Amino acid sequence: MKSYEVNFDGLVGPTHNYGGLSYGNVASQSNSQQSSNPKEAALQGLAKMKALMEMGFQQGVLAPQERPDVAALRRLGFSGTDAQVIERAAKDAMPLLVASCSASSMWVANAATVSPSADTADGRVHFTAANLNCKYHRSIEHPTTSRVLGAMFADQKHFAHHAALPAVAQFGDEGAANHTRFCREYGEAGVEFFVFGRSAFDTRYPAPQKYPARQTLEASQAVARLHGLSDDGVVYAQQNPSVIDQGVFHNDVIAVGNGEVLFYHEDAFLETEQMLAELQGKLAKVGGQFQSICVPRSAVTVEDAVRSYLFNSQLLSRPDGSMLLIVPEECRGNERVWQYLQGLTSSGGLIREVKVFDLKQSMQNGGGPACLRLRVALNETELAAVNPGVIMTAPLYGTLTEWVDKHYRDRMTENDLADPQLLLECRTALDELTQILKLGSVYPFQIN
Repeated sequence: MKSYEVNFDGLVGPTHNYGGLSYGNVASQSNSQQSSNPKEAALQGLAKMKALMEMGFQQGVLAPQERPDVAALRRLGFSGTDAQVIERAAKDAMPLLVASCSASSMWVANAATVSPSADTADGRVHFTAANLNCKYHRSIEHPTTSRVLGAMFADQKHFAHHAALPAVAQFGDEGAANHTRFCREYGEAGVEFFVFGRSAFDTRYPAPQKYPARQTLEASQAVARLHGLSDDGVVYAQQNPSVIDQGVFHNDVIAVGNGEVLFYHEDAFLETEQMLAELQGKLAKVGGQFQSICVPRSAVTVEDAVRSYLFNSQLLSRPDGSMLLIVPEECRGNERVWQYLQGLTSSGGLIREVKVFDLKQSMQNGGGPACLRLRVALNETELAAVNPGVIMTAPLYGTLTEWVDKHYRDRMTENDLADPQLLLECRTALDELTQILKLGSVYPFQIN
C-alpha cells in the first residue's frame, strides 16, 4: 500500500498583525507595531500550497482561528456586547486585545504532534493538540485546533485525538515544531524524535538564561505515552540552551528532518554524537539507514540561521530518492546562507535542489515555510478517510484566493484591531470558509 507525507498548511487569518507578542522570537519582536498585510500573507501561503501541489506533493489546508477571541476577553473580565468587549479592552488593556487578535495559529507546526499509524500501539494516526502555554496569545488556540483537526480527521477507525496536556509550565508543549519522524518509507515503522528545551523536574539538564525554553522533556514523554509509542521507536534530545538564548525558540528554527535524513546546525543540540548514534541504532532496527547533514558554524552562524530561517524549511522527498529544500526568500538574501546552499546542491548529495518562496508576511512575524505546515504521514486508506474538503486542488485554490480577495484587508495596524467591524468581517469570512472546507461548525460563534 502506498503512503504519503501530507503537508497541511495553515491558512493565514484575517487579523494577521505584528503584535510583537512572542518574547524569544527575534523576528516577531523586531517587527512589532509595523503595519501588516493580511491579504498578501494569505495569498503568499496559498501560492506555496499550490506550488507544492503542482510539484506532485500531497497538500492540504488547515483553517485559521476565530479572532478577535471575544470569549477569551470575557474570561478576563470584559463584559457587554461583543462590540463593547472589544471597545473596553482597547481602552483599558490594549495588549490583551492584541493577544486576542493574534494570527499565530497560521503556524500549524505548533498545532499538534502527530504520530503515524505505523508507529502507534493501536494502529491509528494519533493527534495531540499543543497547549502552547508558554505564551498567553497561543494558549487560547488549542480548543479550536482540536475541533478543526477533529473535523478534518473524523473517522475514529483511523484517527485518534487527544486533548492538550495540562496547561502548566511543567508540561509546556509546542507541538510538531519540536518533533520529527525518521523512517525508510512513510508507511513503515519509524523513529520519532522529540526535542526539548528543559526538564521540569530533572536539574541535570541545563536551561537557557535569556529566553524561555518552551518545550519540556516531560511534555514530550507524555505525548509519546498518549500515542502508544514504543521505547525503541522514540529518541529524546535536548536543544542547546545557548541557541535558545540566540532566538532559536523551536527546534525547527535550527534543524529539519525527513525520511532518513536530519539537516541540522552544528550548535543545535547538546550531546550531539550520542543523539546521532541513538537515532542511527534505532532506525536500523526498523530497516532504515540514518543519515545526517551538519551545517558548520564556520559556514553559517546561528545568527545567520535565525535571520534567514534556513532550517525552518521544508525538506521533501522526490520520487527519484533525492530531496528538495523549500526555503524563504531571506535565505537568498543572506550571502553566507546562499553560498552554503549553492555548494550543498552542487555537491551531489541527497539535497539536490532548493526552491525559494516569498513568505515575507509570515517571516516578519517569525515563521518560515516549515512553520506553516503540519506533516501527517498517511497510507492510501487513511488518506481516503480524510475530509476531502481540506485537500488542496486547483479548484479549491481558486476558490480560496477568491475568498481571501473578498474578505481580507490589505492593511492592518494595532488601531484597526479595536474596530468592532473587524470581528464581523472575520466571522463572516470564517463562516463561509467552513462551508468551503466542509468542516461543519468548529468556531465558538457557530456553536454558542
